[in-house]
Amino acid sequence: MSANIRVLIADDHPIFRQGLRAIIEAQPDLTVIGEASDGGTALGLLTGAGAAVAVLDLTMPVKDGFAVARAVRELRLPTAIVFLTMHNDEQSVNAALDLGVRGYVLKDNAITEIVDCLRIVAAGRDYISPSLSSFLINRRGRATRLVAQKPALDQLTPAERRVLKLIADGLTSRAIADQLGIGVRTVEHHRNNVAVKLELRGSHALTKFALRHQSDL
Repeated sequence: MSANIRVLIADDHPIFRQGLRAIIEAQPDLTVIGEASDGGTALGLLTGAGAAVAVLDLTMPVKDGFAVARAVRELRLPTAIVFLTMHNDEQSVNAALDLGVRGYVLKDNAITEIVDCLRIVAAGRDYISPSLSSFLINRRGRATRLVAQKPALDQLTPAERRVLKLIADGLTSRAIADQLGIGVRTVEHHRNNVAVKLELRGSHALTKFALRHQSDL
């Protein structure tokens, strides 16, 4: 278990934030280092607060949870993101996982789950509310079927797989190069290799494939 896990809370309901803070700070190894009532403030705090984990509501003013998570990834901030939300639909869960969100907890389960979630996520693992586990099963099933259709997916190198995932996020080659710290030509080389391995022909075939299977890659 990590010692002194630093946590940031962002939710636009002050009473809920106070209750959540009380639950978290009742634990000797968890410390709330800041609160925000909107996503813009949360992102500003995250750039300098040194939080290990940020607990974000999905629906917030200025920037919603997805926008904050996307910015955290683009800025390469070390903070792990946990969504604490009322949204219990499969589309929201998949969108969160596609963004690299490490935890997804329903507000109805916050009292019993948030502490374990924070510890698990701070240790580098993922956590999703057990009541949503069927969504993970569906996701894994689709991924398995996709590999069956395109066995060459298992032959992609780690670098090629990262580029493919970023293409699925809608990033251009320039944006991918900036995010990975490599040259645009290197990105194009990876794109070409992936297209050849997956037998995708045509100028936009790779992009269409990645976007269509974003949640399965």
